[in-house]
Amino acid sequence: MNEPVKLPIGRNTALLSAALAANSATLQLAAAVATITFALVVDVEGLLGLGPALVLGTGALAALPAGRAMDRFGRVPVLALGFGFGIAGGLLTALGSAAESPAAVVPGLLGVGVAGGMALLARTAAGDMYPPARRARGIALVLFGAVFGAILGPAVFSPLLSGRDLDGDALAVPWIAAAGFMAVGLLLVLLVRPDPKRIAELISPAPPTGGPRVPAAPLRELLKRPGVIPSLLAAVSSFSVMVAVMTLTGYVVVEEHGHAGHTVFPIIGAHVLGMYGLVLVVGDLIDRIGRTPALAGGLTLMAVSVVSLLWITGVPATAVALFGLGLGWNLSFVAATAQLADCTAPHERGKLLGFNDLLSGLTGAGLALLGGYALTALGVTALALGGTALVLLPALWITRFGRPRAPAEAAPSTLD
Repeated sequence: MNEPVKLPIGRNTALLSAALAANSATLQLAAAVATITFALVVDVEGLLGLGPALVLGTGALAALPAGRAMDRFGRVPVLALGFGFGIAGGLLTALGSAAESPAAVVPGLLGVGVAGGMALLARTAAGDMYPPARRARGIALVLFGAVFGAILGPAVFSPLLSGRDLDGDALAVPWIAAAGFMAVGLLLVLLVRPDPKRIAELISPAPPTGGPRVPAAPLRELLKRPGVIPSLLAAVSSFSVMVAVMTLTGYVVVEEHGHAGHTVFPIIGAHVLGMYGLVLVVGDLIDRIGRTPALAGGLTLMAVSVVSLLWITGVPATAVALFGLGLGWNLSFVAATAQLADCTAPHERGKLLGFNDLLSGLTGAGLALLGGYALTALGVTALALGGTALVLLPALWITRFGRPRAPAEAAPSTLD
């Protein structure tokens, strides 16, 4: 094993957490008004799910190459590039909204999606910096920053739209603010050093007899490792249902239930608070009870929250349901990330997590698009029942067939 070393893990964790706060605020805006922005410029109600589908789909497609690049070049350069895409995407979307131009809005939403997909891989860096026994908590510490995005989102974006008609000029303003958030995130990421991948190499077991490092396993071999498939199943189902329901809630609240446009932000804020507000408690809980119970428990909580949309219509009740949806996702997502990190070495971790995000994002984009059609054709019932089934069935399978996997021991390190 490598010798214990003093590493700036606390500093890096704080910087990555703050950067995710900026990204969370931007994604909160996308969840709340991407549907409305896209519907405004294309003026086709049946395509209302295409806006969030663009964001989710491009984020998914960016995840796997971004993860591979992280394994080759390090975590920081890839994360910085992602925030750069976010700046450009926010500005282009603002321009397209003001001009009501699909030619600007579409690439703008694509840029926001790429940024979100790449920034979410910051949890790879979180998994790098902590030993297996503390890995879920380490991931939780980095993800905790997103709770401040839940606070910043309503605090900044809601007043910008309150009392205004949701036309192109009004929507352009918060998208410009979102670009500013991403610029702050870029600066924070550039301050992270040494690269978390280097930290992982320092605290990981050294090659036997000082020999060369074992090459990264091909993806097909990574998928055969114990614990990988249940984690992927939980991650894909939880993420895709979460984002599909979240991104369509704005339309449901405004168009189906007749509430004012600015009421979307407190609801999405409650959802993001559920996603990240208790993440520190969740991280400790997962390390104590194990990955598999957390995977199934999180999916079950999501099922209860989604099915409640069948009978609730008020803003407070919807906010509570979306909080539960976020908390359930938190449990299953952190547990899945920790277990996938347990199953990989530092130089192959980004690839597997990127593949996970590719599957999750594409499935989420498909569900957002399909959910948009179902919502306009069949109403909220189709969205609620479909989403419930898609998280409850995997929970039952994992409970019966998912096998817990104990993390391997790691070299000791001195963490600040």
